[in-house]
Amino acid sequence: MFIRKATVQDLPRLLEIYQTARSFMAQNGNPKQWGNVWPPAELIKQNIIDGTNYVCQDNNEILGTFFFRFGKDIEPCYNNIKQGAWLKEGPYGVIHRLASAENKKGIATFCLSWCFEQCGHLRADTHPDNLPMHRLLLKCGFKYCGLINIEHDDMPRLAFEK
Repeated sequence: MFIRKATVQDLPRLLEIYQTARSFMAQNGNPKQWGNVWPPAELIKQNIIDGTNYVCQDNNEILGTFFFRFGKDIEPCYNNIKQGAWLKEGPYGVIHRLASAENKKGIATFCLSWCFEQCGHLRADTHPDNLPMHRLLLKCGFKYCGLINIEHDDMPRLAFEK
């Protein structure tokens, strides 16, 4: 497996993977985080153009996708953490919208490991109902840090850092 930046030609496959992820989340007690349309195709396409959308590929098959960016204060909603604190200051990487193809094991772990290797300081957040993601983050060495709020949803998110 390897990670590469997504291209606009990948968009149909990414939309399929996100549809699979939305179904998985709904079946596992988390129907609200991404609802029926998140993330929208326009956002994914813009992230591809910006160079912040990645795919995990094995041979010629795209098995997963995610948003990744590294820098200082790159996620404004992370500036106000409640009921806790970040572990460390300074530049960090952020991963969002991690999704993998149906019935493919180890993809999310591979993607998280790759992101951490790129920057050595990684933050992520997830919906309180996304128990599979909570377990994944903890299994991959992340620590729970507190709550953050995001702009497109009034449900606080659990914040993690490694």
